[in-house]
Amino acid sequence: MTISKQMDNEKLPLEICNSHINSVKDALYVLSGKWKLPLIVALMNGPGRFKDIQRSLNDITPKMLSKELRELELNDLVQRKVFNTVPVSITYELTPYSQTVLPIIQALGDWGKQHRKKLIEERRIEALKQA
Repeated sequence: MTISKQMDNEKLPLEICNSHINSVKDALYVLSGKWKLPLIVALMNGPGRFKDIQRSLNDITPKMLSKELRELELNDLVQRKVFNTVPVSITYELTPYSQTVLPIIQALGDWGKQHRKKLIEERRIEALKQA
């Protein structure tokens, strides 16, 4: 039985429901926050240096970027590469495992577009009613 059964108004057994809750909590633990998903998207075009990533994300502070990169690295989504150059060069890139997150990002993006369109349309209709 899957969580989609709930859409059919069919109740899920408690242990399956709890399992889904725990799985979502695990995913949110890894991906939650304002910057993790945008950071992954920023690295989709290839490796980036710290300052380049920071520029692409606009408002992120160096401290927050460092924290988010470290957490993504701990969860095997980002790899830090140090090059023995003068000065030392460091780049960050997505790991092969990060590919498993891309369908989630695509689905969130699709939903975000749909949601924005829905809100704009509802507000447009409401404005027409009031006019």
